[in-house]
Amino acid sequence: MSSTEPPEARIVAAVPPARPVRVGAGEKLRTTSLPGLTLNVRTRPPAVSGLPPAVFLHGLGGCSQNWSPLMERLADRLDIEAPDLPGFGDSPPPDDGDYSITGHARAVIRLLDAGGRGPVHLAGNSMGGTIAIRVAAVRPDLVRSLTLVSPALPERRPQRTAVPTGLLAIPGATRLFSRATRGWDAERRTRELLALTYGDPRQVGQEDFALAVEEYERRLALPYFWDALARSARGLIDSYTLGGQHALWRQAERVLAPTLLVYGMRDQLVAFRTARRASATFRDSRLLTLLDAGHVAMMEYPEAVARSMRELLDDVDGRPVDEADGSEEQDVPDGSDRPDGREARDGRDSRKTGGVPVPGTDGSGAARG
Repeated sequence: MSSTEPPEARIVAAVPPARPVRVGAGEKLRTTSLPGLTLNVRTRPPAVSGLPPAVFLHGLGGCSQNWSPLMERLADRLDIEAPDLPGFGDSPPPDDGDYSITGHARAVIRLLDAGGRGPVHLAGNSMGGTIAIRVAAVRPDLVRSLTLVSPALPERRPQRTAVPTGLLAIPGATRLFSRATRGWDAERRTRELLALTYGDPRQVGQEDFALAVEEYERRLALPYFWDALARSARGLIDSYTLGGQHALWRQAERVLAPTLLVYGMRDQLVAFRTARRASATFRDSRLLTLLDAGHVAMMEYPEAVARSMRELLDDVDGRPVDEADGSEEQDVPDGSDRPDGREARDGRDSRKTGGVPVPGTDGSGAARG
């Protein structure tokens, strides 16, 4: 893969963080050195040996901690790794300064190739979902299943609440924002972030909020924090403008792996209306709708997401490996047949299901499409 965003001449020095990221109970961190980059990888030792491998990718401005609640709930089914993408969490910037979606995807592919763990169950949230789509499209041999939580795909009419985040891609915007919010402490910044990403920020407990403030303070101390954020945002927006085989919706059509789509109806960054288009685009998909979730459903309703992922894993486990890993691309019919020749469990085409929200037993209002 070639980079779609040439790195700028100015490279910010990768000064080690003054404080390391938090390690939750039962988690471990390791540092992996790869050509051109160093990645901090969060793991949770599986409950038993021999579980299938999985890799989880966080979104713009996030880190591997975003996946901790889900990792805990799937420790009996998956051997999970969650890397901090270059420039985020505890991972320093990449040597070439390339924060494009292609650059991030290349980092993930290097991690997978180096570990020899593929094909993996790949999951991504927001920008991490965009990266996961690109990895699944160009390297189907590395992906056994795909879970996308509010994937950042191009929208014809973005929500107004998402516009400020998109403006971060404008050169100099982060500098202006940091000046305008100079009087904000980490607590206020954290509250603003939770208000934007959570369907109901009030569900965040005091202890978790205090830990989030501590993490925000740590990030603000990094000399490359704003640079990594701005240039990754620019790389994401730039990816929306690509055409031909590099267009994101075109690449979504090429994904062979069984795909779980998770959308929150209170998402202020990714419009829920894109769920129907995504469900129709991915050739072998199922949809989970969460009525009260915002942009980070795996943090807000990890039980509901874990339950749907288990159903996906059960489905994938029942398929031959060569079918699930995309070793042979298939044409997808427009009728009610699934790509694998079997009917969906509820008798509907898994590609065409929109998902009607109904109240869920866990309070999330979960609905499966």
